[in-house]
This record gives sequence, C-alpha cells and structure tokens, in this order.
Amino acid sequence: MNDNIENENIGDAPLEEDITEEQAEDTAAPEADAAPDAEETDTAADAEEDPLERIAKLEEELAAEKERYLRLDAEYYNYRTRSVKEKSEAYDNATAQAVSEILTVVDNFERALGTECSDEKFKSGIEMIFRQYQTILEKLGVKEIEALGQTFDPNLHNAVTSIEDEEKGDNEVAAVLQKGYTLGKRVIRPAMVSVANP
Repeated sequence: MNDNIENENIGDAPLEEDITEEQAEDTAAPEADAAPDAEETDTAADAEEDPLERIAKLEEELAAEKERYLRLDAEYYNYRTRSVKEKSEAYDNATAQAVSEILTVVDNFERALGTECSDEKFKSGIEMIFRQYQTILEKLGVKEIEALGQTFDPNLHNAVTSIEDEEKGDNEVAAVLQKGYTLGKRVIRPAMVSVANP
C-alpha cells in the first residue's frame, strides 16, 4: 500500500527538465523587462537638458524657419511680378508688330483716297474700308501722333527735311510726310516730318 502511495507521489512530481525550463523562462522575463528602452533613454536625456537651453534652441529653429518662409514668399512675389510683366510685354510687342503691318495698308488707302477717281461707288467703297481700318486701330488703342504745327520732338517725330519760313516758329513741324502712331505710351512709328527753322 505504501508502495502505491509513493508511486503516485512520484508520478505527480514534476520532472527536473520541466522545472529547469520554467525557471529559465521566469528568470529570462525579468531580464527582458529590465533592458532600458531607447525612447525612455531619450526622455531621460531631455529631462536632464536645461529647459532654458531647450527654449533657446527652439527659438533659433523658429527664427530659421521664419526667415526661410520670408525668403520663399519674397521669391514667389518676384516671380509673380516678373511673370505679369513678361506677359504684358509679350502682348504689347505682338500688338505693336501687328499694328505696324496694318499701318502700311492704311497708308495705301489714304493715298488711294487722295487720287482722282471718276467712279464714285468705287471711291465710297475705298472710304468704307479705310474707316473700318481706322475703327480697328481705335479699338486696339492706337492713336495718331499730332505733328503739324507742333514743336519738333525727336521722341515722336522723324525729321527728313528742313525749311526756312519766317511765318513759322523755330523747330516747328511745317509738314507731315507720313503719319506717326502710338500704342499706349509706346511709339509704333514716329511721324515723318519737315521742320521749319531748325
């Protein structure tokens, strides 16, 4: 009977191998928990850093970012201004070039209207076309340069001849040989003139 009790107790007792594995797991767990985490180390380092130094460092970073933002804003403003100016200049250049081509046609119509013509219907047709060209130029903002009787201005007039005339003032435009035109502030073609008493 005692032998049976001893055998039962022996069967219920844990093996040495099982004990050693469980003990190994129990002992390994605390070691893993005891290892310091990288984030905890950084937090500890930050806690050790002086708060005034930290504030000064953050203020420097903020100032650097603010300066970078202001520079970027200034560069964008310059780019936008330059783009608007280039676009405007491109439009003005294209318009001026197109108008200068039209002006030669307008000059020819004016010469045609100045000649004698027996066919009144033909002449009225030429006048209508000429008026249409003038309307187009007005819509584009093209204006004729006033020259006759004005004081000679080298920015607006191109003197090709000169005359002596006591009835006219010094440097007065005596005759307009070819009309000049402006587009806004730009001179597309200066007026070709004859100047009295240069």
